[in-house]
Amino acid sequence: MGTTMTGAKAMIRTLVGAGVTTCFANPGTSEMHFVAALDAEPGLRAVLGLFEGVATGAADGCARMTGVPAATLLHLGPGLGNGLANLHNARRAATPMVNIVGDHATGHERFDAPLQSDIATVARNVSPWIGRPAAPEELCRVTAEAVAAASAPPGQVATLILPADVSWSDGATPAPPLPDVTRTTVDDTVVDDVAAALRSGAPAALLLGGATLRRHHLAAAAGIAGATRARVLATTFVARTERGAGIPAVEKLQYLGELAATQLDGLRHLVLVDAAHPASFFAYPGKPSDLVPAGCTVHVLAGPADDALDALARVADLVGGKTDVAALPDAPLPARPTGPLTGAALAAAVANVLPEGAVVSDESATNSLWMSAATVGCPSHDWLQLTGGAIGQGLPVAVGAAVASPDRPVFALEADGSAMYTIQSLWTMARESLDVTTVIMNNRSYAILNMELARTGAGEAGPQARDLLDLSRPDIDFVRLAEGMGVPAVAAHTAEEAIEALERAAAEPGPHLIDAILQR
Repeated sequence: MGTTMTGAKAMIRTLVGAGVTTCFANPGTSEMHFVAALDAEPGLRAVLGLFEGVATGAADGCARMTGVPAATLLHLGPGLGNGLANLHNARRAATPMVNIVGDHATGHERFDAPLQSDIATVARNVSPWIGRPAAPEELCRVTAEAVAAASAPPGQVATLILPADVSWSDGATPAPPLPDVTRTTVDDTVVDDVAAALRSGAPAALLLGGATLRRHHLAAAAGIAGATRARVLATTFVARTERGAGIPAVEKLQYLGELAATQLDGLRHLVLVDAAHPASFFAYPGKPSDLVPAGCTVHVLAGPADDALDALARVADLVGGKTDVAALPDAPLPARPTGPLTGAALAAAVANVLPEGAVVSDESATNSLWMSAATVGCPSHDWLQLTGGAIGQGLPVAVGAAVASPDRPVFALEADGSAMYTIQSLWTMARESLDVTTVIMNNRSYAILNMELARTGAGEAGPQARDLLDLSRPDIDFVRLAEGMGVPAVAAHTAEEAIEALERAAAEPGPHLIDAILQR
């Protein structure tokens, strides 16, 4: 690793040496030396997205599945700005990501060229770690630090600002990876206090979040619940959940604050396991933001950087909780649907087709409740959710998941409105021959906003208000959009047509799109 080379070549070799093997890119002029250097290091796969939000969302999906950082390559401040929403979602998901943003050459900054901007200030909202090497001699050290920062528990977006001259200049030497940072062991007194609260007999619940929705965490939590009668809940939107046959099912906190408060009502102990204090997603007139009931003590068993699995196992030992995941009864699948294509019928169709080992990217919005309930008894699969609330994540995350897991079928369950934010993802699916079945839940409206309009007390919707939440005039033709980007597509108007289209898509490798025209 002592060979001197251009900054770009040495940087790519450093990334690969640290385990970063995929870069989702939308480059520009400032990044051309990085682009040219890719052929010298075949260990880094570059995937093109036609919009920066596709690149950042795909890196998020890829890293969620592999557990190691994926990289992006973005063009200056405006490119970073275009990718910001899905970087926000990645931050909320605690996704390990090295976000590389090209910048003007250091000597060019003083001319205030049209694309000049304060990249660090833009990045600071989504990236706790920001680095900007000033010379090729320090580039690889900073690169190794970026990978280490992204990888450190619980995971984060690390933004590396790459000046063009640092990239093209000689004098860089690849750097070895930095040592891994391990999760912190929870103190015995915390474990003892939680076990005592759960053994008290008072109504209690475990609230799981972060990286704890995996089968071993769920098994430990189920064992605790079996021994103490505590309930097991999960935060509403989780980066990755292992679920399906043989895996303990977990009840999610509802999106609507009123329903979530009802779920928590009566608790006297709430144990947070890599989960935030429950709060309403938005403030509403006359409604509380804090969802924890009065008289309930909140205990933090494990934070985001703690070893939550070890802490759960120790609590289980203290309360006498044991569980055998393989012995759990499987939930029944819904009947094969017929008739009108409603949200419930479409969910039943998906449940009847979802294969073993599937990865689901869920951005189905108002139909998410149907989808989640119908698929709980499907063969074991992974479920990826919209963690930060910034819509336009579902299709890019599906791209990244498919790149990371080429041997697993991916299903993108996508609302029609949010699909249009990053519809360019379909082109990348076709170009990379990704095995992604996209299901558009087409109700021709921002249905969730119609619901929120009433809940916020903003008043009765008049013609202009209704118009802003309506996606008709003209109706969006997702079949033609998909076919124009190389993805075979069909429309489904009945439950029978939907399940037949799903079965065909599942049987054929490569991308497919089903435009599910839901009954209104």
